[in-house]
Amino acid sequence: MPYDQLSHFDEKSGIVRSTTPWGCWWQTVQEVHIEVTLPPNTKSKEINVNIQPKFIEVVVRKVSVFKGNLFSPVHADDCVWTIEDGSLLDIVLSKTDTFKQDAIWESLLEDGGYKPEPLVFHEMRKKLDLERFQLENPGFDFSGAKLQKCYDKPPV
Repeated sequence: MPYDQLSHFDEKSGIVRSTTPWGCWWQTVQEVHIEVTLPPNTKSKEINVNIQPKFIEVVVRKVSVFKGNLFSPVHADDCVWTIEDGSLLDIVLSKTDTFKQDAIWESLLEDGGYKPEPLVFHEMRKKLDLERFQLENPGFDFSGAKLQKCYDKPPV
């Protein structure tokens, strides 16, 4: 499905964000998005983002914001970051496990770092299932659908 149709799905269905001390993160079937709140008027030369297939480090004005092994591997060459209005760092990680059924990041980092609250995680799982239905059935609108799947157990 073209990227613009998926982003349209996000606009219609909403984004389920997991808040962190430095900002938030959320995920789609294909990507993980990270937003880092920056001090006002931060310039790109004051930011260092190191993305490797299983590792990420974000440094702003020589201060480490976070670093660690990612929950799952990413396509490092396809990951990007931008600064918005000098106050927000937007990082987009390209997942490698997009075709795996029930592939969901249970936390941003593999050690459980930045794990969503249980209710937020529950909503993330529902949103990813709806997005998968949208990918599998182009032309249908699942953005407002309600699922009756049991989400009490973690994915296998």
